[in-house]
Amino acid sequence: MRLLRSFIPFLGLLFTASTVSAQLSEEGIFSGRISKISRDISVVRVKVDFDNVKYINVKDKIEFWDEKNSTLKCKAYVMGRTADYILLKIPDMKFCEKNLYFTAGAYFKFFSEDLQNNVKMGREVVGILIKKRMAVKGQMEMKNKEIQSHVERINTINARYQTLRDKLEQEWQKELHALDEDRTYSLRSYKDLERRLDEIDQKLEQYKIKDENLTLDRWSLDSNLYFKK
Repeated sequence: MRLLRSFIPFLGLLFTASTVSAQLSEEGIFSGRISKISRDISVVRVKVDFDNVKYINVKDKIEFWDEKNSTLKCKAYVMGRTADYILLKIPDMKFCEKNLYFTAGAYFKFFSEDLQNNVKMGREVVGILIKKRMAVKGQMEMKNKEIQSHVERINTINARYQTLRDKLEQEWQKELHALDEDRTYSLRSYKDLERRLDEIDQKLEQYKIKDENLTLDRWSLDSNLYFKK
């Protein structure tokens, strides 16, 4: 009976651990090594090396644990990310230091449900992009066939409009001749109007009226002696 009582909690712990492990998708798990610990601000910099690091975003939630004991997990939030490092804010630094081998150079497993969801969304986007790529590639092949047949199409069009070319040439010359006649008439009219404008300007100058008849006599340097005459 005593052995059974001690075995029941072990079964519960084993069941809990297996349930948690089942929830951890490979898409959300990655590994990393602590490169720097700032205990005064509870921030840790982790060196990572996996292709999907681009799917980790600021404020994502992350759990990490020692490979020796996957039941004790430390929680953190992403503060920043580069291609090789992630910066984690750890709310309970004392828990991590007490239960994990928490030191620079330590190797941990990490899990992020946000990363898992982001990767899932990324797969959906990739699927959509693949379909779009196939559609665009098909359109490119069609356009390429049109390009290849360009010379043949040009010859067909030339043959179709060869009969109309001479007629269009005649109409073209006729329209140009008409435009020349219009220009000659417009130029003649412009010259006539220009002549009339000059005549009007001359008459305006002839009959221009000044505002006053007196003029200022500046015979002295003293401004008080200026007067009009």
